[in-house]
Amino acid sequence: MNLSSDFDVIVIGSGISGGWAVKEFTEKGFKTLLIERGRMVKHIQDYPTANLDPWEMEHRGQKTKHDLTENPLISKHYAYGEATKHFYVQDKEQEYIQEKPFDWIRGFQVGGKSLLWARQTQRWSEFEFAGPQKYNYATDWPIRYADLAPWYSHVEKFIGVSGNRDGIENMPDSEVVGAFEMNQVEKAIAASMDKNFSDRKAIIGRCANLAALKEEQRKQGRTQCMARSLCERGCPFGGYFSSNSSTIPYAEKTGNLTIVTDSIAESILYNEQSGKAEGVQVIDAKTREKKQYKAKVIFVNAATLNSNLILLNSKSNRFPNGLGNDNGLLGRYIAFHNYRGRLTADIAGFEDSYYYGRRPTQVFVPAFRNIHTPAETFKGSYLIAFSAYREGWGRNLPMDTLGGAFKDALTEPGAWKVSMMMQGEVLPIYENHVRLSTDKKDKYGLPQLITSIGYTDNDVAMMEDFFVEGTQILEKAGCTNIKELDQHIAFGRQPGLEVHDVGGVRMGNDPKDSLLNKYNQLHHCKNVFVTDGACMTSVGNQNPSLTFMALTARAVDFAADQLKNGTI
Repeated sequence: MNLSSDFDVIVIGSGISGGWAVKEFTEKGFKTLLIERGRMVKHIQDYPTANLDPWEMEHRGQKTKHDLTENPLISKHYAYGEATKHFYVQDKEQEYIQEKPFDWIRGFQVGGKSLLWARQTQRWSEFEFAGPQKYNYATDWPIRYADLAPWYSHVEKFIGVSGNRDGIENMPDSEVVGAFEMNQVEKAIAASMDKNFSDRKAIIGRCANLAALKEEQRKQGRTQCMARSLCERGCPFGGYFSSNSSTIPYAEKTGNLTIVTDSIAESILYNEQSGKAEGVQVIDAKTREKKQYKAKVIFVNAATLNSNLILLNSKSNRFPNGLGNDNGLLGRYIAFHNYRGRLTADIAGFEDSYYYGRRPTQVFVPAFRNIHTPAETFKGSYLIAFSAYREGWGRNLPMDTLGGAFKDALTEPGAWKVSMMMQGEVLPIYENHVRLSTDKKDKYGLPQLITSIGYTDNDVAMMEDFFVEGTQILEKAGCTNIKELDQHIAFGRQPGLEVHDVGGVRMGNDPKDSLLNKYNQLHHCKNVFVTDGACMTSVGNQNPSLTFMALTARAVDFAADQLKNGTI
């Protein structure tokens, strides 16, 4: 085995949180190694389809029958297609065991899923951090909103978040760079909500697309979002935040970053004498050669389930069940977001209005249930997102129309429609877990991960509540033909497809019921930190990536001080 010990810090994983870890450490002067199990992807030069028109692709950008047959799992993801498939792990490479159906979406490349995320960036509020204790689910968070607020600001100023300052208590304002605009129908629905409901408000979604530029983003070489809605191909303009366009290039400029690709983190090496981790053992994805890298501090940012896998596989005499796993809870309390409920509706009028571009966000209604008072039928909160659009051009065309009338009809868009969805908090429960197979290994010799994660009755009750409340919102706004859809029943939507899985290495105050302390530090191995989704105690109702980034920056600040004073 080849041994290297030239690093202060090792970061496992180059996605949203890993990119932030290397940026923060390298800017503080620490020699940092970034381990990525996939290939190198460089900003702009490795986005092969970024500027292609549909007719320049063999299948016009669509999913083929072969795609659907060979990749029935990943082809369900909203961004998967001919123009993006190279950023996904193909189904035949997805060696894991679904004890319960779970759609595990992964991107093995530098940048990880930061090339594929939906870029919605809402802050958590005090309600989410205090919710588990207040309403008696999960364990208490060891931090509160005030602990993370300055780190939200730190992250937002760098990545660039579009949106308005809306003054909503349970979705605190972000540092913003301008906002996208609602169309006329969305504005009408928002006005109806202001008139008819005192506990809810519609706002334009906050997202990491640059509706406008500030100097911080100009320094990164990024430009304004063009509203092309081709983000998942990789944005040559840097119009949205990704590790590739932003944090990793910044880290490289310091001269303190080393990146190794095609290197699969097998386990974290624990030193029985020092009581600390001393490095990471990797497997070369091409040669299968094993190699060890040593460092003083290790950050685990491989994405939720992979981070659980690495820690579960990091066994020693001291930790026979996985690193830091004295309480046996490693891999437990996995949570995700409940996307089951959707509503569609018609709305009359507004035929003289249309919209321009392909806006990269929707209209959001911050959570209003289980905020100040408990709901009777379910725990946890949900937000609502909706958008209004006109049906495709020529939709009102009679089938027997020919000639000039046919051409004229093609110039007219169809009627206005409204689509509304929920994003609900799934409660973290002991039964929802991942564990290692004792007899099946993947092609690299690693134990296969078993996913045992499913919906509960609470998720169904929350969905039913959304149907009632969402229908009231639409009816008050004058919508008709409102239809309910349970996407799990109708389309077989399984947990995991929202790519918001969290937990398994949760934070907490007490080592008896958590794995990490308030600084994302393993209770029982002080130089190992976990700051991706695996660290989350609960999932809240907001999109999670902004919170991962803020937690990472905060943990790096703490770890850097600990390194400097010799505590770890």
